[in-house]
Amino acid sequence: MENKKIITVFGATGAQGGGLVRAILADSNSEFSVRAVTRDVTSDKAKELAALGAEVVAADIDDADSIKKALDGAYGAYFVTFFWAHFSAEKETEEAKNMAAAAKEAGIKHAIWSTLEDVRNFVPLNDDSMPTLRGKYKVPHFDGKGEADHFFTEAGVPVTFLMASWYWDNMIYFGSGPKKGADGKLAFTLPMGDKKMAGIAAEDIGKCAYGIFKKGNQFIGKRVGIAGDQLTGDEMAAKLSKALNKEVFYHKVTPAQYRAFGFPGADDLGNMFQFYSDFDEDCNKSRDPKLSKELNPDLLSFEKWLKKYAQLIPLD
Repeated sequence: MENKKIITVFGATGAQGGGLVRAILADSNSEFSVRAVTRDVTSDKAKELAALGAEVVAADIDDADSIKKALDGAYGAYFVTFFWAHFSAEKETEEAKNMAAAAKEAGIKHAIWSTLEDVRNFVPLNDDSMPTLRGKYKVPHFDGKGEADHFFTEAGVPVTFLMASWYWDNMIYFGSGPKKGADGKLAFTLPMGDKKMAGIAAEDIGKCAYGIFKKGNQFIGKRVGIAGDQLTGDEMAAKLSKALNKEVFYHKVTPAQYRAFGFPGADDLGNMFQFYSDFDEDCNKSRDPKLSKELNPDLLSFEKWLKKYAQLIPLD
């Protein structure tokens, strides 16, 4: 362990960080050891990571000093923020600023910053084709991260900007899967028209991140978008039908209709899907399943993900 290079992983009990922690620990020949950062080291998930061999430490990404302590002596770091815990893009931007400063101070040799596009670079705030939210954002959970990218480059941190895709796991945990309509038929609802959308298994994000670390300096200074598949709503519905052994219809709605669903974050997600749809070529070009497979040979296609997890999708 002493001779291995430490990678500090923030959000270690979450989807992204947890996947990276497990990927490192599963590789008996890894040149890295892992320091798993969580707010609560007594949680079941934290104890599970410790049992697997991780060094589990407590830190809070809203506390700049605790970020610095978690990075002490580390070679690399995986930085991720948690928009859906607080719905504040400003908070994410400030957290990333502190992460970048701490990484520079600690002399981190390779940081991965889990980011997304700043949609305002594609749709200016004065463009009413997409509603402006909270006075200064188009897609808050994208824009706050994208706005923060410059903190890493300006600080001179050796960084890879990692962009994930829509999680298929949202169908299991966040109610995005097929639902029975009044007619009893299962419908999968997305505001994507006939456009293809990149998607990924949550577990593959961390595995791809590990692939980036293993490549050394190859991806420092670069943006790497990852995806397991790029599919239309109809293609996803067909694969869902096969996996569930029940007919699933693709229910096309407009982004405006989606925003009007009214659940917390519906306006943000409606704008996100509009971005994915209106700028599908840009979004899909920057999220490459082929490169993702090179980084992570175990990468799941949507079909393979369904074989593993379709039975967990609630259909009520």
